[in-house]
Amino acid sequence: MCGPQNFQGYWKQPEATAAAFIELDGKRFFRSGDLGHVDGEGYFFITDRLKRMINASGFKVWPAEVEALMFRHPAIQEACIISSSDAYRGETVKAVVVLRAEAKGQTTEDDIISWCKDHMAAYKYPRVVQFVDALPKSGAGKVMWRALQEAESAKT
Repeated sequence: MCGPQNFQGYWKQPEATAAAFIELDGKRFFRSGDLGHVDGEGYFFITDRLKRMINASGFKVWPAEVEALMFRHPAIQEACIISSSDAYRGETVKAVVVLRAEAKGQTTEDDIISWCKDHMAAYKYPRVVQFVDALPKSGAGKVMWRALQEAESAKT
């Protein structure tokens, strides 16, 4: 929690500051955008980011959940879920996938979509699959989902 002596807001960005803080019981709190839960022993678990949520026909789709399910597919080495523009649904789920070496040329986008349909809720499965050789990563090895999302958003 941020108290009055700590982070007060974004430098010369009053709109961003107003959007990032809420007031509860007379106290001001910073909303980081991280989503998570606390277990029975009091441990915190960060599970996703609010900014990554995909709103597909009014249903909330959390990319980390879809990615975790996709990693069960034997042909998938890595996957990153982003949103793609959809005329009917508003946003739809897109999977950017790195296939395992032995699956390249053997597994199609339709194979992945079909498998996902069988293993996830109808509103969660990717409607679009894009194969890539590698996902962009930071120096720490984290997938740079924002770079993929920005590239996708630039298409529209």
